[in-house]
Amino acid sequence: MNTNTITNPIAKAAIDALQNGDGKAWSAAFAANATFYDDGNKRDLDAFNKSAIGHERFTSIDKVEKNGTAIYGNFHSDQWGDFKTYFRFTIDDGKITKLEIGQATH
Repeated sequence: MNTNTITNPIAKAAIDALQNGDGKAWSAAFAANATFYDDGNKRDLDAFNKSAIGHERFTSIDKVEKNGTAIYGNFHSDQWGDFKTYFRFTIDDGKITKLEIGQATH
C-alpha cells in the first residue's frame, strides 16, 4: 500500500514502520514520554506497540490532513477486524509526543 500521501516525514516513517511490522522503527519515531489515546481514552503506548505492531495496518489511506500528521483510512486489526480509523500525531523536536487513534467516519 502506498503511503506517499503522508507528507510529514516523521508521521510517514511511523506509518511505514506500522505497515511493515517494524517495531524498532516504530518505537524510534516516539519520544520517551509520548502519550497515547484510543478513542479519547488514555492508554499505555507500550502495550499498544506490543499488540499492534505486526498485527495491525492500514489497508487504504483515504485522507491526510494537518500537514501530514492526521491520517484517515481503512484499517485491519487481527484482533478487531476491519474498520475506518484515524491516527493523529503530535510531533515536537523531531519525535512523536502524542498519538491519538480511533474509529473514524470519513
